[in-house]
Amino acid sequence: MNALRSLSVEQQVALLFLILFGLLSTATIGLFVRSLRHPDDDLMGRHPTLKRDLRALWIGTLVFWLSWISGAAGATLLFGVFSFLALREFITLAHTRRSDHRSLILAFFIVLPLQYVLVAYRSFNLFSVFIPVYVFLAIPVMSALAGDPERFLERNAKIQWGIMVCVFGLSHAPALLLLQEPGHPGGGAFLLFFLVVVTATAQIVQELMSRWLRRRPVARRIDRAFSYRAWLCGALAAAALGVLLVWITPFQAVQASAFGFVAGACGTLGEFVMKALKKDAGVGFWGNQSAVTGAVGLLDRVAPLCFAAPVFFHSVRWYASLTP
Repeated sequence: MNALRSLSVEQQVALLFLILFGLLSTATIGLFVRSLRHPDDDLMGRHPTLKRDLRALWIGTLVFWLSWISGAAGATLLFGVFSFLALREFITLAHTRRSDHRSLILAFFIVLPLQYVLVAYRSFNLFSVFIPVYVFLAIPVMSALAGDPERFLERNAKIQWGIMVCVFGLSHAPALLLLQEPGHPGGGAFLLFFLVVVTATAQIVQELMSRWLRRRPVARRIDRAFSYRAWLCGALAAAALGVLLVWITPFQAVQASAFGFVAGACGTLGEFVMKALKKDAGVGFWGNQSAVTGAVGLLDRVAPLCFAAPVFFHSVRWYASLTP
């Protein structure tokens, strides 16, 4: 671990991508070869989420690579676009009314850009309270000015929740890039990498274990596969991976394991919450009609990150006393 930590930032990034791209390429080639050798064995049909998860890992890896080469400003802009598309998917299925247009304009064209501007300027104190305090008060005011009291609370709650998940939650991911570890410039990029990898691992392991373990669903009407045991397995897998990735973090092995557990646990719980929202909206996937949203299933892929990123960001910043 000391030898790995002694590498330069560029060498550590090169090693990470060599390992990650190598594993993904091996898995992709293995699945392709299996389909050629066993054309009658419909592995993707029996495990419909396998292809989706593999594609999500490829996308996540490419996003991290683009974030790295474009710097903090480019990464902030990139995640801002993701927030816009994710919020668009959410609002499209939220059944808003014409009188909500003012609130939606505020959300898309004022709140979202301002949140990411605060991230870019490292105003972390204001960035942490801008949406939960000021925006949550402003949204119902804008709706009230429209003069439509029908289902007022429900409509505003939907818009506020969409902003909270798609903008506030996701904006913490590029904020990690701006955290600086003393004596280790550029260390924030590794924190983002750590978060994305352990969150994705927890989600995949939780889904696999939900098939292999005897099912005892927590909320059968929301997800017949989600159980406490499968969730715990996913979180423990994230904790184990956190230990393996300790050399890219400012933590010791125990702390890295704890942060991996927290990020993985929050991510899978976030995915579970979004499934409840999809059940309420009557859809199987966010953005499952490309003609409507223009970005099929983006929110499905970033939902765990939207829940894990705020908890991980504030926990790391508080524990390690990292500064912008």
